[in-house]
Amino acid sequence: MNRAFNKVIKSHIALAVLTVFAVVLMSAGVTYSLFQIDKRNKENQVVEIGTLSAGATSSVQSIVLNDLYPQSASKVTEEDKKFTFTLTNDGTYDVKYTVYMKDVTDNFLATTSGFEQYTKLTEDKYKYINFRLDGQSNLVTSLERNKEDDKFVVLSGILKAGETEDHYLQFFLDNKDTTTEGAPNDINGSIVSLDLFFDAEAYDENYAILTSKDTLKHLNISVNEGTPNFVSTAKTDEGVYAMEDDYGMSYYYRGAVTNNYVKFAGFYWRIIRINGDGSLRIIYDGTQGYANGVSNTERLASTGKAFNAKYDDAKYVGWMFGGTQGTASTSKVQAQTNETNSDLKALVDSWYKTNIEDKNLGDKVADVIFCNDRTTPGKAETGYSDDTGLGYGSNYTAYGATARTNVWNTEASKVQPRFTCPQKNDAFTVSDETKGNGDLTYPVGLITADEIVAAGSGKYATSNSSYYLYKGTWYWSLSPSCFIGGSASVFRESGGLRGTNIHDPSGAVAPVINLKAEYVNTLRGTGTISDPYTE
Repeated sequence: MNRAFNKVIKSHIALAVLTVFAVVLMSAGVTYSLFQIDKRNKENQVVEIGTLSAGATSSVQSIVLNDLYPQSASKVTEEDKKFTFTLTNDGTYDVKYTVYMKDVTDNFLATTSGFEQYTKLTEDKYKYINFRLDGQSNLVTSLERNKEDDKFVVLSGILKAGETEDHYLQFFLDNKDTTTEGAPNDINGSIVSLDLFFDAEAYDENYAILTSKDTLKHLNISVNEGTPNFVSTAKTDEGVYAMEDDYGMSYYYRGAVTNNYVKFAGFYWRIIRINGDGSLRIIYDGTQGYANGVSNTERLASTGKAFNAKYDDAKYVGWMFGGTQGTASTSKVQAQTNETNSDLKALVDSWYKTNIEDKNLGDKVADVIFCNDRTTPGKAETGYSDDTGLGYGSNYTAYGATARTNVWNTEASKVQPRFTCPQKNDAFTVSDETKGNGDLTYPVGLITADEIVAAGSGKYATSNSSYYLYKGTWYWSLSPSCFIGGSASVFRESGGLRGTNIHDPSGAVAPVINLKAEYVNTLRGTGTISDPYTE
């Protein structure tokens, strides 16, 4: 038995480090950026790069340490309780990593029995908990939370390609001495539960951390300065512009562009934008390349589909929603709880499984946010006089994209698309629960109303059959529009931006996925219809 349990102690605290097995490989939380070695010669040959894969594992999944006692770091020995974890980089690039903890005490106390006698450790008491890394006295620190991102950083460094590191943590209370006041007696009976996480980015000592700019460089794309007039349609090739997203600086294509074709998984796709992490957001465009302005249902993965058969509740604007089909929502929180798939999400998931996952191509697809923005800004921003902003049941409600695309407002300056997702609950991801909600089954979604406007549709209810998103048949977006007149509505692309009732059975589907940054660097071509980016 650990000798900590055999000592008479002055203060007690239960330290619960739960689910230390927090991250396994990149798909479960590692962020990554494109790492490109620029060694081109006059013939524009590019050095092939490999894959990036890194992760953290622990020896156990659930550890609870009771009766943590005050002592100095020098008194902590190898006999005291250890929490071990391993960092592994089995890719071909070095990574810059950070290991950190987050407080999850509320969830622990709500879901775990046998700890009813404890109370949550108060914020001002964190400083009395010390932890020692790898048995080294010079690696002792107290819990210091960064209040901006709610993290307790444990360790950071560079992990070389192919290397593995084993580490362990030991926890103890601050002991009163000449330099510290020591843990107070009222800490007795407190508990704190912590989860361990691991983040990493591609790294090279000569180029440091690289992001979306490197994808731009690899694809040989130049960027326009400034911001376009989103009110106006973009009927010519306006090139590429920059806008921030949840990962950094994103670069989006606008107008009748002719250099954004990708061939992947046997299909042609059009690049919507380069995400801030260097991954490539692409939209389905058929089994062959089509020129801008061509109307053809073959450019769509499926036609004749409703977003959802049920429509008489505000909750049905969700990619997922609370409760079962046919059950009325009674609060905004309930309506926006991600429990049940919309009909269209189930269809898109099935399409992805058949056409991407079952072809063993899922490892090339990134887990990047799909934003189903269900914020309810209210009538002051949406311009709709009856907007309640309640977002549930049969309450008249207009959503965030409605305000940004100037549906009812007369001020042109209010056409302001955005690529950042306002609510984490609406930021759909598969495994990433740091930036996203982790509620997706597969990393696939739809285009947003903001991306449609940024691409050149113009403000709401204008027409554009020239830009690259036009397919001749209207197709669904992921962005809620409103709940009005007893029916939920979602935005659509129909040669411009419109809203439509979600139970309309004439809608089509153009799936959107994101290609990993390291995979994008293996693509060759010029992005034209005759020479698309492909392996």
